Amino acid sequence: MTVADDGTSDARAARGHWVPFAVWIGGLLLIQAAAGLGQMPRGMPPVVYAVKTVLCAGLLVAYKPWRGYAGVHRRDWLPALALGLGVAGIWILPETPLAARLAPAWQEAYHRWLILPPGRLPDYYDPARFPTLPFNHPSLAYRPAECGWGLAIGRLLGSAFVIAVIEEFFFRGLLVRWLHGRPFHRVPLGRYDAGAFWTVVVLFGLEHDRWAAGMVAGMVYGWLALRRGSVAPAIVAHVATNLALGLYVMVSGQYGFW
Repeated sequence: MTVADDGTSDARAARGHWVPFAVWIGGLLLIQAAAGLGQMPRGMPPVVYAVKTVLCAGLLVAYKPWRGYAGVHRRDWLPALALGLGVAGIWILPETPLAARLAPAWQEAYHRWLILPPGRLPDYYDPARFPTLPFNHPSLAYRPAECGWGLAIGRLLGSAFVIAVIEEFFFRGLLVRWLHGRPFHRVPLGRYDAGAFWTVVVLFGLEHDRWAAGMVAGMVYGWLALRRGSVAPAIVAHVATNLALGLYVMVSGQYGFW
């Protein structure tokens, strides 16, 4: 189903899809720039993440980009949840102690080539210690012992229920249709265009440091949106992925995923 033609201009319809995403990415780039200049206190990223979460949730509510989309049919809940959990497994398994025991060479190759930037091992990767992170790794700032349970839970909820929704409206709701034709809101989401679909898969993957897992996720979420002609099943799957990944992080202590 396409966005309803209720008199809203294509530009306004598009803003509801891209503005929250742009604000989110802007906050991420700000943190990275400050960290690169050595001006970011260790405890600041969880605070910035919480601010981004509240701000972008407010933008979603204000713009209501979901208007005009079909909801999730009851027969789609189980497949979407199962696929979302499967993506979480693909994200997690290569970096587990089990993978290190069963296929250490493959795990090292995964870290060298399938995590950005390719061709070198991440600075936190040490086979003798992995998956334990070095004490000064920035992701450890999200541990409840450092940032407090409020900010840690905020990180979990923001990744699952805000950024997952934002990304789906931007990538599957807007970008794949905008690449297909304009005005974007008149392009049925269930219409397949190979160039648009695979371009979005690649861009979605490259948005993440674990780019290969990101591309697999992009294929799964894209297929769900295409299959039902709505972004809603893709949102369900993406929320399931991020929630499962976040819970794994907090239970296992593997904050490198954050």
